Amino acid sequence: MRLCNNAILAALSILIPASTLSLPAQQAQPAEQSAPLTVDRDPARTPDDKNAAPASITKENKGYILRTDVEEVSLNATVLEDNRLVPDLKKENFKVFEDGVQQALISFQHSDIPVSIALVVDNSGSMSRKRPSVNKSALDLIQASNRDDEAFVVNFSDEAFIDQEFTSDINKLRDGLAHIESRGGTALYDAVAASADKLAADAKRPKQVIVLITDGEDNASQLDLEQTIRRVQALSGPVIYSIGLLFGDEMSRAEVRHARRALDMLSTETGGIAYFPKSIEQIDQIAAEVARDIRNQYTLGYHSTKPTTEPGFRRVQVTAEAKDHGKLTVRTRTGYFPVPRGTKKATSPEQK
Repeated sequence: MRLCNNAILAALSILIPASTLSLPAQQAQPAEQSAPLTVDRDPARTPDDKNAAPASITKENKGYILRTDVEEVSLNATVLEDNRLVPDLKKENFKVFEDGVQQALISFQHSDIPVSIALVVDNSGSMSRKRPSVNKSALDLIQASNRDDEAFVVNFSDEAFIDQEFTSDINKLRDGLAHIESRGGTALYDAVAASADKLAADAKRPKQVIVLITDGEDNASQLDLEQTIRRVQALSGPVIYSIGLLFGDEMSRAEVRHARRALDMLSTETGGIAYFPKSIEQIDQIAAEVARDIRNQYTLGYHSTKPTTEPGFRRVQVTAEAKDHGKLTVRTRTGYFPVPRGTKKATSPEQK
């Protein structure tokens, strides 16, 4: 089924439809039999609109509840010392700043909570020889994760298709990744934005991740890079881990440079990281690193000192210090748009 994202551009804001999906049961379907996606054609309001409708709604399921707590900001943070994960910090080791003002932490969690994952994989013609290794690594990543994780598969070229709906069944995910129909261009930004929309609408886990694998730069999207990042930020959306397969002679130096910049920005702005292996053999190692990163994040929560009615992007910075550690680097999303009052969020039992 096609995963698409129509954009309506205003002078200073982006109005993009929230992709409301009408989907069949969770069963892999051959790509050629995929039905068109049913999309809500009404554009979502700009996140700067204080009367905006909710941007992100998740469902109650198996211990997760719906809770209205519009002023609580949740951050997933990875802490590194000399590029090694730091797993032993406490709440008092962290400081959070919003627009330069320190915030009081009200919640802290460091445990392997279930995650909703979007596997978003380039299906353009240049990926045909790389897909067997890519598919294996993507499945290894899922198998290294929490058994209560859920994932869906998006294959994209000049269009994006959901080839497997949300599932925890590794065999169904394998079938979804096997739907290879390499063709056309690379609508990377549209695929990312629409996948973030789907996570916001249908994910059952409050912690959400996009694993994006591509070997080229975008050349077919309606959205550009800035609009895509803004869309994810407007949804208080997922952490994006990018794997750029930019080795080989298929691209010019300028194309490689542009592709690297785009993947770096998508990941950095959302709290993830971009990887650029030098060969297909390195993908497996990178997939294992991504799995470890996801499993070892801290979750920090605070009430903003600003009211939610105050519009605009809010820049976030997190620092960490501990006596028995050297210089610590914290990776988290760079900021967020305030969620309108009345929006419901899913939380884990530990966060109630």
